[in-house]
Amino acid sequence: MAHAHHTPHQHGAGHHHHHDSTDIDWAEMGPLLESQAELFTPLYEHALAWLAKRQTEPGLIVDAGSGPGVVACLLADTFPGARVVAVDSTEPLLERARARAERLGVADRFGTLAGELPGVLGDLDYPADLLWASRSLHHLGDQRAGLAAFAEHLAPGGTLALMEDGLPSRYLPRDIGIGRPGLQARLDALEAEWFARMRASLPGTVDEIEDWPALLTAAGLKPTGTRTFLLDLPAPATDRARAYVTASLTRLRDAMADELDPDDRTTLDRLLDPDDPASLHHRPDVFVLTAQTVHTATRPV
Repeated sequence: MAHAHHTPHQHGAGHHHHHDSTDIDWAEMGPLLESQAELFTPLYEHALAWLAKRQTEPGLIVDAGSGPGVVACLLADTFPGARVVAVDSTEPLLERARARAERLGVADRFGTLAGELPGVLGDLDYPADLLWASRSLHHLGDQRAGLAAFAEHLAPGGTLALMEDGLPSRYLPRDIGIGRPGLQARLDALEAEWFARMRASLPGTVDEIEDWPALLTAAGLKPTGTRTFLLDLPAPATDRARAYVTASLTRLRDAMADELDPDDRTTLDRLLDPDDPASLHHRPDVFVLTAQTVHTATRPV
């Protein structure tokens, strides 16, 4: 979903098309994914408000890689005249999306579509006026072909909103009083290597310069803007933010146990130990600060 990358500990930050971590039970993770996406709601709301100012009221909105539907429901709220279709490869996550739409009173204009991107978009009844793809494209081996498929399923004049890139997340000060200062910067380097391995392992993977406006242009679209949105949840963290940070670093610790510097592994273990006074469970200095970038482009009329 990183943070220039979608990393082992950040599957919950948004909603995704799940190719890389076949050992993860996405259905079982549904409640966690939903809670974490709710944590990021302020960032998504700012991004969607920006989109709404630059977009005529769409008839059909497609969320390509919707996960449990948090952003799909925000899209329905932002564009009250639109029908929204949440697309994901994991049916139990779509069940959560439908239940959420029901709870929020938008079920009458909310649908779901289960299948693998981008092929499943061929099952849409008609082209999208707005296609939102948050950190789902980089799970397709051929991102250029993926963008071309997204473009193909836009109505003339329709908008593709692509959330990719951003800045590495920060949860703790540089010096946390245990271990060597700069822990998260070192974890960033490991995550970048993990991301490269994940991309290399995808079927039909193609190396691509990630110049998104250029790739959108190559897909036959006209780039219309790029903007980065901040999530700033300062210390002391709320219980939900603290739970997100703990879950994120737990998954990172599990995914990278063999590559971690022994001292950093010890520091992470202390941070994750609820009985340690220096752990994430007790520290007053835990925060969440991250930035995610949205690129927009339209299909010529």
